[in-house]
Amino acid sequence: MDIYLSSAYLAPVQYYAKFVNSNRIFIEQNDNYVKQTYRNRCIIMAANGPMPLSVPVVHSSLDKIAMKDIRIAEHGNWQHIHWNAIISAYNSTPFFEYYQDDFYPFYHKKYSFLFDFNEELRIMILKLLNIDSPIVAYTSEYKMDFAASEIDLREVIHPKKDWKIVDSAFKPEPYYQVFDQKFGFKDNMSIIDLLFNMGNDSLIVLNKSGRCTES
Repeated sequence: MDIYLSSAYLAPVQYYAKFVNSNRIFIEQNDNYVKQTYRNRCIIMAANGPMPLSVPVVHSSLDKIAMKDIRIAEHGNWQHIHWNAIISAYNSTPFFEYYQDDFYPFYHKKYSFLFDFNEELRIMILKLLNIDSPIVAYTSEYKMDFAASEIDLREVIHPKKDWKIVDSAFKPEPYYQVFDQKFGFKDNMSIIDLLFNMGNDSLIVLNKSGRCTES
């Protein structure tokens, strides 16, 4: 099964579950950038509940700009804000100390393009998850027609869409969360929530969460 995904910033568990249940993944780079999506937003589990983090970009609602050409805005000191939020949310998790040095550079190095930033993060996260398949490629054009062996999830995995309705193949496997006694289990948080809480067992959770994906 070939799956098409949008670019995403610290994408949710739903997104990464696709990497353990497909033959090939195509990352879309020619779509028009859309605001308020996982392209520049993630949701972490903080002490006061789910917390969105957004990367500021240079974009006007009047413009149609390809995702690969979207620039990260230089205002707002967003990297410092995001990194401090991540530390605050996860410094007491079992595996934060183990992984923090892997994530630290992404919040202290300047990036010009959102797509490049997202992709460097994704590649690093797949290595941390010990996922060395499927084949990952980038689209050369924006595709509209799909074969029976292809699944278009570019606009399906979305912070404003209920995965229960739009993605029946995803069945989130509950896992330990540091704030679960306060809020109960919160599904489909950013992949870093899974990594920092579960470490090497993250891949087991992903496999169980995507076990209904057809192949």
